[in-house]
Amino acid sequence: MRPLLTVIFIAGAFCLFAWIASLVSGDTSWVDRGWSIVPVIYLWVFAAFAHLSNARLNLLAVVVTIWGARLTFNFARKGGYSGVEDYRWPVLRASMKPWQFQLFNVFFIVLYQNFILVLMTLPAYTAYQDRAKTHFGWLDVLLVAAFLLCTIGESVADEQQWRFQSAKHAAIAQGRDPEGEFLESGLFRYSRHPNYFFELAQWWIVFFVGCVAAGSLWQWTVAGVVLLTLLFIGSTRFTESITLGRYPSYVNYQRRTSPIVPWFAGKA
Repeated sequence: MRPLLTVIFIAGAFCLFAWIASLVSGDTSWVDRGWSIVPVIYLWVFAAFAHLSNARLNLLAVVVTIWGARLTFNFARKGGYSGVEDYRWPVLRASMKPWQFQLFNVFFIVLYQNFILVLMTLPAYTAYQDRAKTHFGWLDVLLVAAFLLCTIGESVADEQQWRFQSAKHAAIAQGRDPEGEFLESGLFRYSRHPNYFFELAQWWIVFFVGCVAAGSLWQWTVAGVVLLTLLFIGSTRFTESITLGRYPSYVNYQRRTSPIVPWFAGKA
């Protein structure tokens, strides 16, 4: 239990920090700022408790570090670490009484999301517990390769969105009409949120690595990635409700394009 208790202690400390920081700054995006960092710490905790001698745990920690570095970079270039609050929270704050939003902040933004961040890394705890049961093999290699392919896919999606948004804001700043209100080309032709798809796929792969370590698909750690999937589905619906309020034509894009899982584009 020692590595798990260590992870829980770190998570508790981050929860306390995120809550206090949100009260002091009035900005509730502190969990967002740690989203790509604390899971990396948790993975290395599990690998370290195995004395960095387990190939499966070491490689899992490395690829999750790559995931975290890429996500941190993308979040930083959008201003996430410069005091820019997630645009969804002010919208939600405006729809609630102050005390209601503070309860939402504590129980959902801080506690629940951090609970998910711990749960989705626990397949590494399975790998730690079963490190003497199964050895690193070809299934691990295939899963790690799939993880890295998903990392590339998410990087492409984020880069396409970044270039589109940069060109859009530049055109508006220069008094010109942008080429479009929202991105509909590239990977976004086949999914409205391809970055979500690849992100979720990465954590399902982490779960399957834990299954390989245990030698069975029947693992309770599936709860973490299931809750993460449900969180993304809820986030997609909320985000798109905001987008529809800004761009009524978005409904046509919704009709012809898959929400998360890439699929062939249909007709509006």
